[in-house]
Amino acid sequence: MSESRASIGAAGAVLRVQDLVVQFALSRGWRGHKSAIVHAVDGVDLELHEGECLGLVGESGCGKSTLALSIIGLQKPTRGRVILDGQDIAAAGTDRLARARMAQIVFQDPLSSLNPRQTIYGMLDTPLRLHGMADKEQRRARIKEVLRDVGLRPEHARRYPHEFSGGQRQRIGIARALLLKPKLVVLDEPVSALDVSIRAQIINLLLELKERLRLTFVMISHDLGVVEHMSDWVAVMYLGRIVEIGPWDAVFTRSHHPYTQALIASIPNPFAATSGTRIVGEVPSPLDPPKGCHFHPRCPAAQDRCRQNPPPPLEEIAPSHRVRCLRAKELA
Repeated sequence: MSESRASIGAAGAVLRVQDLVVQFALSRGWRGHKSAIVHAVDGVDLELHEGECLGLVGESGCGKSTLALSIIGLQKPTRGRVILDGQDIAAAGTDRLARARMAQIVFQDPLSSLNPRQTIYGMLDTPLRLHGMADKEQRRARIKEVLRDVGLRPEHARRYPHEFSGGQRQRIGIARALLLKPKLVVLDEPVSALDVSIRAQIINLLLELKERLRLTFVMISHDLGVVEHMSDWVAVMYLGRIVEIGPWDAVFTRSHHPYTQALIASIPNPFAATSGTRIVGEVPSPLDPPKGCHFHPRCPAAQDRCRQNPPPPLEEIAPSHRVRCLRAKELA
């Protein structure tokens, strides 16, 4: 394990998330009475250091995107703290411009995230002016620099989004995220909308930028192959909670939580005679999560105590490898 991978939980983190909770109140009835609460994120704790990539994995609806949006300040948490580069960006009165300079996002669909009526130059020039770069030549130089960083030519700035391929548009999305030199970049399914032939190019570009610019990534992905290739750390989420977190190699080869084991088993393997444990049933509603362990209705290893008692907080079962499960050590 590299030194950076062994550092999680240590002091001096770029990102520190403490007891983060995000709930949504649903209104029902013609008078709009609040009658239900969606528990989207439920008590998440994270730390991430400079130059590291954390992969967030889990089924749709587990809270990955809500957690990521809270981390960059686009979703206000119900409770908890998000400390980025020493500043609590979840606190009331946080400067939105300062927050934008610290954290940015690359969206899943590059075409829908770009303004079709603006040239690439206009799209990149506006944020620089908004953040106080008054000198036109400085702005022009910064735009040329960031386009070169993502493998595009300066003359591409005169074109509109529809004049680019899908891979080029995602490069533009990455350039826009890097424009203000943020400390943290959230990658929301950065290659899922791209052709298979283009994905490797974008993945390699992101890895090269992370290494050269010392960027810190939080990456959401359903493609566990991408997560394994890019991530230093992997956090597995289920119904708003992190159920397992650790170095990528530990999570992928020595997973302890039954849900993580089922996710890993779902990776296609043409050389395997049989598949591993599969997840059965549907994800329970976050409006009414099961009592005890949230995963027990779908868990092949569930016991009566799992149905009655909630699992303890994340417990360290190996260096930097933590699991939230009553039977974690038994199932190792």
